[in-house]
Amino acid sequence: MFIQIHKSLPDYRSQGFKTWISRIAMNKAIDFKRKQNRRREDLYDSEPALLKVVSGDEAPLARMLREEQSDEMRKRMAEMPQGHRDVIEAFYFQGKNYEEISAEMHVTVKTVESKLYRARMWIRQHWREEEWR
Repeated sequence: MFIQIHKSLPDYRSQGFKTWISRIAMNKAIDFKRKQNRRREDLYDSEPALLKVVSGDEAPLARMLREEQSDEMRKRMAEMPQGHRDVIEAFYFQGKNYEEISAEMHVTVKTVESKLYRARMWIRQHWREEEWR
């Protein structure tokens, strides 16, 4: 901080020396905090790279877990009533919006909203949250 004060002396305008030094200290603290947050973000960004094998392929363990989860999801989806399954697949897995789903199913947008609501309620009632953690 003292180095920064020395470097900033030519900019000092002879007004409130204590305030000027406090402002420099405050800015240095803000810079330090931002630097820490960026480092933390960089660590989070590098975690997916740790799951990759040197060749660039998906790690075998991660691939096996993903395949098991998708198999389990397919089994659970098969248990759902057909109307719920159709709207859930269209919205979440195919990424369609309400208008696209309504055109495909030949129903109104409000009907799609209510079908999606009922499907979510069915999932909440029949699937336990701890099974998916």
